[in-house]
Amino acid sequence: MSADRKANHDMTNSDIALLLADAADEVEIGIAPYQAVIRGGRRRRARRWALAAATALVLAGSSATLAVAGLPGGDGGRKGAVATQPPVTVSPNVFEAKWTRLADGAENGKTWEVLVDVWPAPRDEGEAQAELDAMHEYGYKLAEANQASQLVGKGAFFVHHSDGDKGSMALQGLFSGDDTMSRADIESAAMPLKIDSDDPQRLVIGKVAKTVQQITCTWKNGTTTEVTKPPPNEEVSTDIPAIRTVEGSPVNWFVCLAPKGTEYESVKVTK
Repeated sequence: MSADRKANHDMTNSDIALLLADAADEVEIGIAPYQAVIRGGRRRRARRWALAAATALVLAGSSATLAVAGLPGGDGGRKGAVATQPPVTVSPNVFEAKWTRLADGAENGKTWEVLVDVWPAPRDEGEAQAELDAMHEYGYKLAEANQASQLVGKGAFFVHHSDGDKGSMALQGLFSGDDTMSRADIESAAMPLKIDSDDPQRLVIGKVAKTVQQITCTWKNGTTTEVTKPPPNEEVSTDIPAIRTVEGSPVNWFVCLAPKGTEYESVKVTK
């Protein structure tokens, strides 16, 4: 399970389609069945995360999976500037997301993983509508932006969780221009490792400021897991907890998993 930066950030549409096909084989369409536990961070953002987690749609089986490989690409049919015109700023590719694997592991003979995809901020309503249409092709629906005007100037993220049998949309939300987080801020959600279960909330997914060097997850049995930010240009396997840079995201992300027999209690920035 060694991490490969190129694989993490430059997955092909084919790779994504195969990955989501495995995750979505037994996924039922509907509202995510569990409530994420929101801890820490700014109350405004925590409320936004809670809403997104409660209303996020589960990936819609094979139809959504096939759409991943068949998304429109390039400039979506828009014509380029005439050669005699001065150069213009290149638009973000609103048809494609940047994918990063945040964590993976194996338990009870099943491989679990957490991935995040980040969509660029559209500059106007035309680009925003094109991006919303592309998201719908993936089977995504943003809880915070159901109209193009609500997405202008804001990037979007979707966090996917697979337990080896099923896949679900764990979290979703928007990034605004000032959404950089302060050093003390932390936003996290806890959930069972096994999807659609009443198991202990052992899996913690969160985001922190890019300046944060370490966070500590505390479990109800009194033990802790420290998650650190690796030195620049150092590769860290995705089966090792780490604070990770995500392409297109103004903040960093982390995942930690409680040992068997206990569950989430708290998480905080410790360095």
